[in-house]
Formats: sequence, C-alpha cells, structure tokens
Amino acid sequence: MKIAFVGLTHLGLNYLSAAAFKKFEVTGFDSKNRIKNYKNLNIEYDEPGLKNSIKNNFNKIKFSSDFEILNKSDLIFISQDIPTNNLGESSYIEINKLITKVKKFANKKSILIILSQVQPGFTRKIQFDHNRLYYQVETLIFGNSLERAMYPERTIVGSFNSNKKIEKKYLKYLKSFKCPILKMNYESAEFAKISINLFLASSITTSNMLNSLSKKIGAKWAEIVPALKLDKRIGQFAYIKPGLGISGGNLERDMNFVSKILSKDKKNYSVINSFIEHSKFMKNWTLKILNREIKKKNLSRKKIVLGVLGLAYKPNTNSIKNSPAIDLIKKFKKNTILACDPTVILKEKFNNVTQLKNYEEIIKKSDIVIIMTPWNKFKSINKIKFTSKQIVVDPYSFINNYKNLNFKNYFSIESK
Repeated sequence: MKIAFVGLTHLGLNYLSAAAFKKFEVTGFDSKNRIKNYKNLNIEYDEPGLKNSIKNNFNKIKFSSDFEILNKSDLIFISQDIPTNNLGESSYIEINKLITKVKKFANKKSILIILSQVQPGFTRKIQFDHNRLYYQVETLIFGNSLERAMYPERTIVGSFNSNKKIEKKYLKYLKSFKCPILKMNYESAEFAKISINLFLASSITTSNMLNSLSKKIGAKWAEIVPALKLDKRIGQFAYIKPGLGISGGNLERDMNFVSKILSKDKKNYSVINSFIEHSKFMKNWTLKILNREIKKKNLSRKKIVLGVLGLAYKPNTNSIKNSPAIDLIKKFKKNTILACDPTVILKEKFNNVTQLKNYEEIIKKSDIVIIMTPWNKFKSINKIKFTSKQIVVDPYSFINNYKNLNFKNYFSIESK
C-alpha cells in the first residue's frame, strides 16, 4: 500500500515518519525548495527524534514536488499545518490549494484523509467523493509529536456517515497503530479536536488561578499538585503547572473559534472569554514584575541589561509561535538583551538582541535574568551564584534552591 502526505510542515513530517516506521511506503509532497532540503535531511523542525526516525526509515520514504505521481497513491493525507495570526484566526488558503492539486491528480480509487486542523463543516464542503473522504484528528504536542504519532492513545476518524464502514485500505493503516479507533461524522471529529484543546485550556487557566489564590491564603501549590495528579479524575498527565498563559497557536485558534460561535450566548461566552483574557493576563505577568521592580528600585530603564534564557514557547521545540519571550523582547527595544536558547535562532531582526550559547555568561553580564523557557539545559543554574543586586524572574519555578543563592530579588508564578 502506498501512502502520500501532502504538505510537509511539522504535522506532515511527523505522521509521514510514523507511517514509515510502520513499514508503509510513503511519499511526501511539497514545494521544490522544501523537498530539496528534506532529501538532504535538512529538517527545519527541531522535534526530538524526528530527523533520526526519517534517516532510519529512509528506504521507505520518498520526497517529491511532482504532484502528478499522486495517482499511484492509495491513501492521500492532507497534512499541512494551518497557519494562524496573532488573534488565533486560521487561514485556509494553502490547504485549499493543496486539496485542488490532489483532486486533479489522485486516481479514482484514492482515499483522501484531511489531517490538518480545520473548523467544523470544512470537510463536508470538500467536493470529493464522500465515500472516499475522511477527517482524522491529530493531537500532536510540540516536543513529543513523533512519539504521539507513532503510539497514539486512540485514533478519531470522521466520515460523512458515522455508520459507514471505514474503507479497507484505510482501516489497515489505522489498525497498524494498535489503538482504539473512534468513528464519528465529520463535524463530530472536527469538533472533538477543538473540545480536547478547550479542556486543556481550562486546565491551564484553572491551575494559574488556583496557584494565585494559594499565594493569598498561605498555601503552596507545589505541594498540592501531587495530590491532584493521583486523583484518577484528573490524572498524572494533567496540565496543572502554572505558567505564562496559552501559547503555540493551536489552543488560541480553537478558543477564538468557540468564542465567535458563542458571542451571542452571554453566559457561555463569558466562560471562554475568561480563558482568553486570563491567558493575556498571564502572558504579561513577567512584564508587570519587571515594570514594578524597575520603578521600585528607581533603576534607569534604558541602561538595564536583560538576560533572557529561552526563546521557544515551550521546551523541546524551536517554535516561537506566540512565544511570551518574544513578546517580552519587543517591549524592551531600547535595552541591551542577551539571549540563549538551545534550538531557536532568531530570524526576525532585533538590533538590541545578541544570542549567546553560554547562558552562564549571560547571567554574569545581566542586571535582570529571566528564565522564559524551562529547558533542561538550564538546570545547572541552581549551582550559579547571583549577586545580591540582580533581579531574577523565574515564572516556572525552575530554580529550586533560590533561598540559598544569596539574593532576595527572586520572583516566580508558583507559590512555594
């Protein structure tokens, strides 16, 4: 069986690699420039294990920009990530172009599966034989995407009629992953993806709110977290660590979609709107701390040197989509900023930002040190001695022995 993945952004590359891992013959389709890079194993996404997986299964993988050979494919996945703007609004221009190409070159028996993140109603509107058209929910997580693509906990499949049997070749592919297959109609599957993300958003929002309350009443959120994780109704993988709001683009996209639908429903709209507003509030937490301390200590704002540790929106990825670190840097354009990140190389020009590989050097040269991404690389920070005058902002409570580091100007979100 021959499988095609059309659109080789982060989503497509991870699912292509997972299919090759399962010994299927796969071909990835994209632009000439991107294909040229991938043939030379120049992978643009710093996803743990992805490059090695593609390399190890290279005998099962082909890359092509010639869409005419799509007619040889049994399964065709549209696997282009859907871009979003800063408001979480999706653009379907690229995916519609890809669907048009696929319809032109696919054979009359090819099965088309939409893997991209689309809104409810999108799949049903596609002018393609609905007996051969499916929507499959992806639930990848940056930094753990390949593992989730290879070993999914379940697969959610949408078809035009939930009572219709899944086509044999597609079913064979799905069964190779040895996980439960949940079948439903297009709209249910599309909304299942959004529902998952909204539950995650609610967990993040609730955790930040309860942590804030813990500080006010003298409780320690770090002590409460283990109790929550041992509750089966919540679980060990729950998003219950306080942080700088919601970033990355995907959750923001789905909150924006639901917000628009509920705009006329005041009661339910207030719930989703509180998620959005609270996320904005938490993203500005670091800036508020800095502004307060700069004013309190009567520091010369323009002369302050900022050390920013971490630029990616979360560890184990090179994505800076809606990154709190980038937002913060933009607020201090007149300051000298020294930055370090294991994977991110800034493409956008910031004349005041210098990227260094040695974060210890940054700490020595900075008046204010901000740990914006809790990378493992920064763990040895617990052994570094700070000066008594340095301000250290540690949103994720990465420093675990701050009381012994000889400084009083330490700030974190989590109550300790």
